[in-house]
Amino acid sequence: MVRASQHSDSTDMRVFLDFEKPIADLEGKIEELRHLSSEGDINIAEEVGKLQAKVERQLKQSYQKLTPWQKVQVARHPDRPHFKQVLAHLVEDFTPLAGDRSFGEDKAIIGGIGRFRGFSAVVIGNEKGGTTEERIAHNFGMAKPEGYRKARRLMEMADRFKLPVLTFVDTAGAYPGVGAEERGQAEAIARSIDACLSLQVPIIASIVGEGGSGGAVALAAANRVLMLEHAVYSVISPEGCASILWRDGDHARDAAEALRLTSDDLLKLGVIDEIIREPLGAAHRDQATALDALGDAVEANLRTLVGTEGGKLKADRRRKFLDMGKKGLA
Repeated sequence: MVRASQHSDSTDMRVFLDFEKPIADLEGKIEELRHLSSEGDINIAEEVGKLQAKVERQLKQSYQKLTPWQKVQVARHPDRPHFKQVLAHLVEDFTPLAGDRSFGEDKAIIGGIGRFRGFSAVVIGNEKGGTTEERIAHNFGMAKPEGYRKARRLMEMADRFKLPVLTFVDTAGAYPGVGAEERGQAEAIARSIDACLSLQVPIIASIVGEGGSGGAVALAAANRVLMLEHAVYSVISPEGCASILWRDGDHARDAAEALRLTSDDLLKLGVIDEIIREPLGAAHRDQATALDALGDAVEANLRTLVGTEGGKLKADRRRKFLDMGKKGLA
């Protein structure tokens, strides 16, 4: 559940999550004071400063103790950076490459060639879309078989031309429709995972929002798996898990706890390699800072991998995933 607040001096609609209600109330008061100030000679700078300090304290307190279910809400926030923002902020001269050369194009996965901080690279990511029209066009980031076959085609091209692969994951999972199953969804995902594991060039995956099931792993079987602090990554959504275990979606909060889907838990389990800290109030409040941190982490990891012999990259990657599951949480 989210609640929206319309600022008096803006056409932008800011979305607040349920647990952010105290923050929404404070920011509403700040906007009211600013509106009053603009209509007269009242100096409200001191009062606004006090309220802004309260907002920052409330944000810090709220985001320091997020429950797994609240992290799921943050990961799904509509203002969180999507793949198009990642491309615009971090990649230069991006040339999209479309189609799987078999069935057609899938806009849920965007991929192509670009320049990332001086490196030529193949860049692939899930795009959920921002507006209602975009979400429908991109199928809410849920890829079909042709999307995964396109990703595999681009990864194989990267291998031929010795280009590193950068992937950015943000999907609730692969599309479960009848048509997708008829066109070989499971096989397409499996072959995409195999393509990741077979590369003899560096591949770095970043979980930026939701990482759901095999649809996420298909782009994330990488040498380095990075994860934004408030992203989530799991074998199934909390709602899906609750519907199976409890036959009741109302147990999604319990499922989120049990799934160990937060970045802190996944780092302890060895599923991811690094947590990228987000700005105060999460990435949706300061996209530029969050994307800068993401870019810095990807660059640092890429520089450690570039120049490594291809056979070693492949062997290390396979060993990394074979070792998963051997560690447990205390």
